Parts: sequence; C-alpha cells; structure tokens
Amino acid sequence: MTPTQIVAALRRADAVARRAMTMGRHPFGAVLVAPDGETILAEQGNIDTVHHAEATLARTASLNHPAHVLRQCTLVSTFEPCAMCAGTIYWAGIGRVVYGAEETALLALTGDHPENPTLALPCREVFARGQKAIEVIGPVPEVADEMIATHRGFWESRGR
Repeated sequence: MTPTQIVAALRRADAVARRAMTMGRHPFGAVLVAPDGETILAEQGNIDTVHHAEATLARTASLNHPAHVLRQCTLVSTFEPCAMCAGTIYWAGIGRVVYGAEETALLALTGDHPENPTLALPCREVFARGQKAIEVIGPVPEVADEMIATHRGFWESRGR
C-alpha cells in the first residue's frame, strides 16, 4: 500500500470505530484491504471486550477468502492489535497489518479502566514468535492523533 492508501484506509477504519461508538461499543475499527491496496473487502467495529474489531474481522475473512488472497491483504486498525487480535490475524493468514496509534497511546487514555485492561505485548512481538512473516506498519504519525481523538472523553464517560 502507498502512504496515501494507508492514510485513507486508517480514516475509513476510524469512521467504523466512530460508528461502533454510536452503538455504545468501544471505539475501535478495522478494515480488510484487498491486494490492490484500494478495495475494502470488509470492515468491522468493536463488538465487546472479547470480540474485538480486528479478531472478528480476521475470523470472518478466513471464512470468506482463500488463504492465498489473505496472504496479500492488509488488515488496517485504528490502534495496534492486542495479543489476542494479533494471534487471530496470524492464524487467519493475513499478510500485513497497519495501525494508526500504539497500544501505549491507548493505555495513556484508558489507564486502569476495567473495560480495557490493556496487554503490554506489542503485536510485532506476537508475530515474531510465529513461523509466518507478517509485515507491520505503524504507528502512522500522520493520523495517530486522529485515532486518539476518537477515544478522548470516551473512557471517562464509561465510569469505573
């Protein structure tokens, strides 16, 4: 994907995250981009604390697209995939991950919020333990603040 395509896909994922937020869900979003770098094959907002946007999207993609296609696809996420999501992306066979903002930026926003107990395990470390190479691009400085802005005030509004 070109830098322009990456930014466009991240903004689309952020729109999905904002839509999830309007439904009372955590504001995370992900899109699956076809090998052409343009076509959006699927999109998914967060469902709940177990059914994250990225993991749900990866599972659905593995049911709907052959492995040789997924290997050339890119999963684009507003934030760095957590360890659970990274593992699911790995097993789904998606070849590239792009994320807008780091897990550490999310932790700075959520703190010890009980609805988002973040894991301090970067997705690159999860992928490095596997036998398949997965390219990771992120964070993307051009849009990281936009991804973070979607979360500002959200976690405080959820109470403790």
